[in-house]
Amino acid sequence: MLGAALAASTAMTAEARPLKLDTRRIARTVDAMVADGRTVGASVLVWQGGRERLFRAAGMADREAGRPFARDTLLQIYSMTKPVTGVALMQLWEQGRFRLDDPLAKYLPDFAGVQVYAGEDAAGKPILRAPSRPILVRDILRHTAGFIFHDAPGGLGRIAAAENPLSLDHTLAEFGQHLARVPLVDDPGAQWSYSAGVDVQALLVETLSGQPFADYVRQHIFTPLGMKETDWHPPREAKARLARIYDVRGGTLVPQDDARWLAQSFSSTKLTMGGSGLVSSVDDYLRFARMLLGRGQADGVRIIKPETLDVMTSDMLDPAVTKRSFLPEKGTLGFGVDFAVRKAPPQSPGENRGAVGEFFWDGAPTMLFWIDPTNDLLVIFATQKLPMDGTLHRDIRAAVYGADYSGR
Repeated sequence: MLGAALAASTAMTAEARPLKLDTRRIARTVDAMVADGRTVGASVLVWQGGRERLFRAAGMADREAGRPFARDTLLQIYSMTKPVTGVALMQLWEQGRFRLDDPLAKYLPDFAGVQVYAGEDAAGKPILRAPSRPILVRDILRHTAGFIFHDAPGGLGRIAAAENPLSLDHTLAEFGQHLARVPLVDDPGAQWSYSAGVDVQALLVETLSGQPFADYVRQHIFTPLGMKETDWHPPREAKARLARIYDVRGGTLVPQDDARWLAQSFSSTKLTMGGSGLVSSVDDYLRFARMLLGRGQADGVRIIKPETLDVMTSDMLDPAVTKRSFLPEKGTLGFGVDFAVRKAPPQSPGENRGAVGEFFWDGAPTMLFWIDPTNDLLVIFATQKLPMDGTLHRDIRAAVYGADYSGR
């Protein structure tokens, strides 16, 4: 009996063993990513226990200009914009402006007549049918509305390309009108389909608040948190600190030309997207991430209630939602409001390391951040490489957690 009790105690101790950071291992990992030619430049910031544990930068923000990746480098964070939008919308939920299970069309009437794409007839005309139920607000929060981007195959893709909802020449209101004319890929609630739903969230913020979306976010998130360098359209002089995005072509890293590199943030565009478009620095985004780690507040400033953040970081996907696109590639996950949520420890040595209860999201140019409440930890990994390189995410997580951390 004593042996069994001792064994059980030892197992519990091992299971509850706190994470011990090896900051030298993390720094070596970032250095190696650049030295091995896997990316041109990168940085990592690790915050744990109320203090910064590590900042490490390596390589170049602009290789051709000879400008190093630095603490004040500005980054196009792409889909790491999404959690910002989710927080903005859920502030309005706290105020009772909408319910999660309200029909979306109650607030955005253009979506009242959406239809589901059911293929094409012999003449090549799209076959459309009514959805099994309306799109709910909850659906636009968790990517279950049935929306798509414009890269869908076949006839649905052609319709989406013709409507081009995310044209930078559209206002948010015009974006919504065009998206509502694109048929759904499936019934609302039926599958997890990564889409422009977060841009619909931005339109809903604009509609409910009566303010332009960007103005609302500045007033209610950026200014209170002191995020002075985060915006959809930074001043022109900020370009001097902006990291160049590099595309992988033929196995080499090729810099984007200015027209593509600066299209979203340094040109005169009408569309302020909820799902992308922010420029930020690691330190500025740290303010936002610390607020999340602090259960809705940082440095005495409350942005959102703890209970609201609990909703955002809980798995909202019904088990019947078995079609989940690329989500399973990122781990054993559920999905909340603009966050993936880790539900179980890594199931194999090849799965991304992490801890149960963490929540995170990333951005197309291989950006990544995550919040790990179990270990009072947050990590921001920054680089500018397209297409997204999941091996860099895997390796930075392995460096943070080590091979022997259970993930519980």
